[in-house]
Amino acid sequence: MSKQTKEAKEAKHFDVDVKVHDFCSKSKVFFIIGLALILISLLSTFTGVNVALEFKGGTIITYSYVGDVDENSISKELTSLVGSTVKVQQGDSLDSDTKTLSLSFTSNDGLTIDRQNDVTNKVKELCPDNDVTLLDANDVNARSGGEFFAKCIVAAIFAALILIIYIAFRFKQISGWSAGVCAVLGLLSTLIVTYGCVVLCRFEIDSNFMAVILTLLGYAVNDTIVIYDRIRENQTLLPGIQIRDLVNISDSQSLRRSIRTSITTFSSMLVVTIVALVMGLDSILSFSIPMMAGIAMGTFNSICFVPSLWVWWQTKRGITVLKPAKKKAKTSV
Repeated sequence: MSKQTKEAKEAKHFDVDVKVHDFCSKSKVFFIIGLALILISLLSTFTGVNVALEFKGGTIITYSYVGDVDENSISKELTSLVGSTVKVQQGDSLDSDTKTLSLSFTSNDGLTIDRQNDVTNKVKELCPDNDVTLLDANDVNARSGGEFFAKCIVAAIFAALILIIYIAFRFKQISGWSAGVCAVLGLLSTLIVTYGCVVLCRFEIDSNFMAVILTLLGYAVNDTIVIYDRIRENQTLLPGIQIRDLVNISDSQSLRRSIRTSITTFSSMLVVTIVALVMGLDSILSFSIPMMAGIAMGTFNSICFVPSLWVWWQTKRGITVLKPAKKKAKTSV
């Protein structure tokens, strides 16, 4: 009789209120899927990463105009003029019937006044019948954007450390430090895959991306905490059970809740994405689509990757059965 079959028979002696799925037997598949997604996301960097102007520095020039203009033609002509890629974005003016045209130029020192005048003359030349008027011209300092990016990275690292410490103390009955490290590794893989989604979808690394990362720091680990809590409870309710069966039961008991929560959140982001596509709101798409990728990957990690990784870690340490948690003795007054 094989070891897995023997363990499966032993698990039948425990009375549980849910159909138990054998997640741990598929750990190799989960590891391969997770590592493949991480590798693809990291390799996507070589396809080119679009870093927003707020992080690279440059100049933003805004004009008002009437009628319709050709964004592609303006971008192509101005790119040839200034020697760097020009991002063109149209908008509506709130205080008049005119429209706005924003031009973003990436540069370390910004555009000189003469260069800005050349750009303005070129835009008026390309749009002679649109009554183009200069509204504003601003240089964006890359240093402030870099400081913001650095602060976000520090916040993410600090949050990860606090998470490890929190899980280590809260779940010390189930070897809390290893549980904390596994949870953070799952969270890290979620963030890497989200980054890959941003790069492959040709979105910019901007404040929206940082907002997604900081949001997932709290959201993506939620289901993992719930499963750890189940493991801790079942450790006392099912004394002497094999650690593989303990995780399979706990994971199965949390499965329905985790999937329902993720589907609800994913569906809300999907609705936002559809509305943004219909309305042409690219700035919202750069938040909602990476969020959907992060939610999907976070759910996979919480249910499949992290519990399997934790079981593998415990097995390598020679732990096959967790000791029941000690109950506090009641004191009479």
